[in-house]
Amino acid sequence: MDSYDDRGVTAGRDAGSVPGATDAPEASRAPGIPGGGIAALSLPYQAVAALALAVVGVVACVHLGMVFLHVAPSNTVSKQHGEAVDDWIYPEFEQNWKLFAPNPLQQNIAVQVRAQVRTADGQWKTTDWIDLSDQDGEAIRGNLLPSHTVQNALRRAWDFYTASHDNANKPNGMRGALSERYVRRTVMLRLSPQDLGGEVERIQVRSETKWVKAPPWSDEKTNTRPAHRVLPWWPVTGADLPQGARRASEEAR
Repeated sequence: MDSYDDRGVTAGRDAGSVPGATDAPEASRAPGIPGGGIAALSLPYQAVAALALAVVGVVACVHLGMVFLHVAPSNTVSKQHGEAVDDWIYPEFEQNWKLFAPNPLQQNIAVQVRAQVRTADGQWKTTDWIDLSDQDGEAIRGNLLPSHTVQNALRRAWDFYTASHDNANKPNGMRGALSERYVRRTVMLRLSPQDLGGEVERIQVRSETKWVKAPPWSDEKTNTRPAHRVLPWWPVTGADLPQGARRASEEAR
């Protein structure tokens, strides 16, 4: 029968014969590695990091406050600082609820224009319809960071016009004339760089509306034929040109 010597066992343990046993758990930590975070930086870098975090925090608070004032009902603060709020919000941070509408937009609306041009020899010609919305789409398609102006300037100009005119293209309020000038200047800003064969004397704008075809699983019947809303011919004045519009804006100030 075998016997065990308690002293031998104890001695073996003291000699490190038992695997995994250690009297110094700190030995497993790699020497010279400090803790993480800002505390690991030197004092000047800590100050820079703290300042950057403070700036980000202040900007975030200001942004949340501006958005709150923009979407909140009219109040004393928003009335007093409404211009500052609008300057902060528009156009990049505009808020609307179309994404959550129970019946989202089901139309594709394109804004098109044609021009009457006077050539160098005094002749007149009318161009074909130019699809400005299609040009905007081409500029956006495949662009990871498309311009907000390219995406919305023309669309907002047309929305402004249709909201301030009836179906017979007659103004229904005080902003009718303003919306017409807005559309003319927006269109001429797009036409001015193009070579149309002469000087643009008059323009005509129209919209082409196409309903989005219903999906195959839907029983909804949709007429996908385009419908047009054609505006009258507008004479082009110096104030409608990019340089003239800029001067008129400066004079208005």
